[in-house]
Amino acid sequence: QACVSLCWPVVERCMCTMQTGTQMSKMKGKKKGLVRFFYLDEHKSCIRWRPSRKHDKVCEGKKSEMFRHYADNRFDPNCCFSIYYGERVKSLDLVTTNAEEARTWITGLKYLMPLNVTTNVLFDIKPIIFARFSLNCGPTWLQQTFSEADKNGDGTLSIGEVHQLLHKLNVNLPKQKFCHYLQEADTDENQGSLGFEEFCSFYKMISTRRDLYLILISYSNQKEVMDLHDLARFLENEQKMRGLTREHLVDIVAKFEPCPENLQRMVLGIDGFTNYMRSPAGDIFNPDHNQVNQDMTQPLSNYFISTSHNTYLTGDQLLSQSRVEMYAYVLQAGCRCVEVDCWDGPDGEPIIHHGYTLTSKILFKDVVETINKYAFTKSPYPVILSIENHCTVPQQKKMAEYLKEVLQDKLDLTNVNVHECKKLPSPEILKGKVLVKVQLSSVSMLLYWRSHLCFYNSPFRKRKTMRLSRALSDLVKYTKSVRVHDIETQGRLKPGELVRFNQRQLLRVYPSNYRVDSSNFNPQPYWNAGCHMVAMNYQTEGRMLELNRAKFSSNGNCGYILKPKSAFNPALEDPLPGHRKTQLVLKIISGQQLPKPKDSMFGDRGEIIDPFVEVEIIGLPVDCSKQQTRVVDDNGFNPMWEETLVFSIQMPQIALVRFQVWDHDPIGRDFIGQRTVAFRSMMPGYRHVYLEGMAASSIFVHVAINDITGKVGCFKTKTFHVCFHLLLTALQL
Repeated sequence: QACVSLCWPVVERCMCTMQTGTQMSKMKGKKKGLVRFFYLDEHKSCIRWRPSRKHDKVCEGKKSEMFRHYADNRFDPNCCFSIYYGERVKSLDLVTTNAEEARTWITGLKYLMPLNVTTNVLFDIKPIIFARFSLNCGPTWLQQTFSEADKNGDGTLSIGEVHQLLHKLNVNLPKQKFCHYLQEADTDENQGSLGFEEFCSFYKMISTRRDLYLILISYSNQKEVMDLHDLARFLENEQKMRGLTREHLVDIVAKFEPCPENLQRMVLGIDGFTNYMRSPAGDIFNPDHNQVNQDMTQPLSNYFISTSHNTYLTGDQLLSQSRVEMYAYVLQAGCRCVEVDCWDGPDGEPIIHHGYTLTSKILFKDVVETINKYAFTKSPYPVILSIENHCTVPQQKKMAEYLKEVLQDKLDLTNVNVHECKKLPSPEILKGKVLVKVQLSSVSMLLYWRSHLCFYNSPFRKRKTMRLSRALSDLVKYTKSVRVHDIETQGRLKPGELVRFNQRQLLRVYPSNYRVDSSNFNPQPYWNAGCHMVAMNYQTEGRMLELNRAKFSSNGNCGYILKPKSAFNPALEDPLPGHRKTQLVLKIISGQQLPKPKDSMFGDRGEIIDPFVEVEIIGLPVDCSKQQTRVVDDNGFNPMWEETLVFSIQMPQIALVRFQVWDHDPIGRDFIGQRTVAFRSMMPGYRHVYLEGMAASSIFVHVAINDITGKVGCFKTKTFHVCFHLLLTALQL
């Protein structure tokens, strides 16, 4: 396995683009390039066209022999790249229509190369080294780590090369301990250097987990192995697992214990215990929440719905590219409501772009075809097309024609009995369906947040009245865009009116037009206020999108999350009078393979980090708080904190817990990584918190949940249903 220093959402967008396919010119001899349609196969293992072929290596620019045959000024180097393949290392030389397409393919290929090649294949994409703390590390990773540290290629690591490797891995061993480990591992005749087998022994010595070792011996009566009885006690007492069978315990030992002698005795040693605790079974995220685990038969108005804003844009709202691939990306990321801004295009073809800006334009038909292809690949629950319609009636008819022609039975809602459904239909009933919501620019209204939590109308600018085509309006079911009713002249909306509104209709919130950089607002206050669809700019990574991902991960990332059942007022210090409060006790124990900051001036050669952990509760205002550990100097490899943080939470149903790791600096702090988890998705006991986008970097914690009586809370899937008594912040319908 390998960890590449690429932001995962960026990589995922590249994967979507590559799987959708790109038209490129394939250079062949001195002839004119052959135009072909290239795409990444569904297994992400082959680049295909007709005839198909597998490929092994990628290089940027005009570096191959074929490109050198051509005059230097014939192609823009930023649009060129080569894929090398086969035992005789042939090259496939490709030219894209623009530099952005080339960069997308190069980024995606650089990520995929380490995942698909074997150790005997030559490739020049070097992934960042990371340490797998499992003492049963695979030979491929260890061989790669060893080879990259072996600068002179002599098959051994000198003392200097070992020092450099430890510095790269953020390890700061005392000189005496370093010499001791080196002496223990250096067993052959070639003293003063480590061969590969000796390096494996050395690595095992430095990566043995003291924290896990102490847990093991405490449950094994000071023995260095756990028998099945010891393992059962640990899982029941610490991990709060119930109903354990002997078969399950035997399966754990058989799966994670690498030592044959221990397997024969059916015991778990430190290597096997480490493997188990580093596996998904020891992750802080509840594995049951990787699948849909909530009641999906309630009305749509009882759910939060994952929603995208300006779905088509790849960047800012003024100059960026519009791409159909963005619809594939957000739908595969679990989004269930996408935005389509439609304008009159040339030749009678409706187009999509951000109006009155320099963003590029794409065809409405292409977007609908992409939505049809990817709408239900990751989630079976309904997709809402939020169409902002700026088109004239003739092109509206064209839009309706494409929707019916492409989506076909996905638009057919005849099986939903409207008379039986006095409320909105459920996600379960609407599985595999596409709901069309059409909004005319002349009927929109903007409401702004004020410090005293009241609604205010912005000045309403009248625009040219636009007619809605009957063909398009006939496609609108359940999701008609309307103005908010019953708002008083001064702009106030009474809490009781909002409760009734939330129970029977859907509210959509999206970023202000002034966010020209496509930045995101904090979604949590809007969730607190019961807004169903809080639209996010999926193209903009950062804290706000991380909160959104954490929110919707707790129900299989299907795009729908049930709202809390209890009525509450988020503005009060005691929003749920008479309800039990929840106490979260987090012991931050240790860290594993924490990397240097991404923007470190000297990269891997920079100073060893001084990490600390910050834990933040994000939820109702009364629940929001943060605490941090002390700083551990000069140790990113295996820092030990062993500090306890205690939080009191009034409304755990909507709370998120955010773990952040920072590098302390004399003039501030540098961000290392984060993981955000819904409170209800956290598992109790000893758990690893893997930093998002970093396969091996983690912090090790102990989680305990107490109610006001001090009893340990058990995690069970609960059915929630909406009944909010609260105030909204900012929304646009």
